[in-house]
Amino acid sequence: MIIQPGIAKANMGVSREDVTFEDHPLNPNPDSRWNTYFRDNEVLLQIDKDVRRLYPDISFFQRATEYPCLLILDPQNEFETLRKRVEQTTLKSQTVARNRSGVTNMSSPHKSSAPAPLSEYEVPPSGCEAHWEVVERILFIYAKLNPGIAYVQGMNEIVGPLYYTFATDPDSEWKEHAEADTFFCFTNLMAEIRDNFIKSLDDSQCGITYKMEKVYSTLKDKDMELYLKLQEQNIKPQFFAFRWLMLLLSQEFLLPDVIRIWDSLFADDNRFDFLLLVCCAMLILIREQLLEGDFTTNMRLLQDYPITDVCQILQKAKELQDSK
Repeated sequence: MIIQPGIAKANMGVSREDVTFEDHPLNPNPDSRWNTYFRDNEVLLQIDKDVRRLYPDISFFQRATEYPCLLILDPQNEFETLRKRVEQTTLKSQTVARNRSGVTNMSSPHKSSAPAPLSEYEVPPSGCEAHWEVVERILFIYAKLNPGIAYVQGMNEIVGPLYYTFATDPDSEWKEHAEADTFFCFTNLMAEIRDNFIKSLDDSQCGITYKMEKVYSTLKDKDMELYLKLQEQNIKPQFFAFRWLMLLLSQEFLLPDVIRIWDSLFADDNRFDFLLLVCCAMLILIREQLLEGDFTTNMRLLQDYPITDVCQILQKAKELQDSK
């Protein structure tokens, strides 16, 4: 999945068997391995940008993993890390970004950070892999296996908490398999939420627009006064609920709190109905501020959510669930 055509190491005297009369870098044929390689590079560069700045408030993803992929790092093999592939000059020329940020910013104000130039990132020592490189490989292989959706910006925020949980397991025997376990769980989770990442499905009953409207319809049932206030100020759910639902709240809270929320979320058989209730609970818990605030103040509140006590939010969501 990740081997580059033309990776034969010239300094080892290996012949360029990948370049043939039938298939070469200038071959326009869609079935060409080289053509596929160049298309993959566009996806890879977007993944690389996103995973390098994953959870910038903690150092974990920048540190070296104890269990790198030895097959790729072995200098005797003809393989190359994805990081090396990105660092090649040819990849810096252009990229096609695929994201879902048409209606709102995908990054939370208190978690976003200006991306540093590629040269400013600390390069892991030779023979080492940073944790973000493992996440990069997971996302790239997922994109290769699922060409219909490939990679969409925001998927990095879904895989991050999963990988962190497995890679920090106190049992070293389990921690050793963090990459494989994360890929398995990420693939299964994406099978349930992938419709959120497909723009053509937005207005269908399985699309993100329907789910955002469901947040407001739930709020209307639970707190009519707050619902009417948001309607009066023309604060649409797209302005905040898009990111809340799309990224399963992973951008609204610090990583330990995200893991606590996901623990409750995934334990619920109707997990995505419960997610709607969690979003509704988040609104109700700041209702007094929202009722007093103007449009600008309320937008700031909703896009940079103030409450950090996630247990309080989950308790409120459970109360809403029980009141049905």
